[in-house]
Amino acid sequence: MRFLSIYKTAERGVPPTQEEMATMGKLIEDGMKAGFLLAVEGCLPSAAGDLLAKLGRLDEARAEFERAASLTRNAREHELLLDRARACAGGSMPPEPR
Repeated sequence: MRFLSIYKTAERGVPPTQEEMATMGKLIEDGMKAGFLLAVEGCLPSAAGDLLAKLGRLDEARAEFERAASLTRNAREHELLLDRARACAGGSMPPEPR
């Protein structure tokens, strides 16, 4: 079973506090030692695609969204990422994820 944990700083408008970062670091360390946490890199290609799109680098963003789509096993997420890639290929900003 896999889980994805997301901490959205954009919704709060401020970065995580030192206390929150320390708590997350401890959780990650404990999870790695116990063997139930295998990776912490998150959704890097889609995050990179978002950043590149906001910078107007749509060709690079398209490639990252396509890469992210190739990594997911969730059909709905796969289609959403491909829609975002197609928007970049068409020269427009990709739709925000819902």
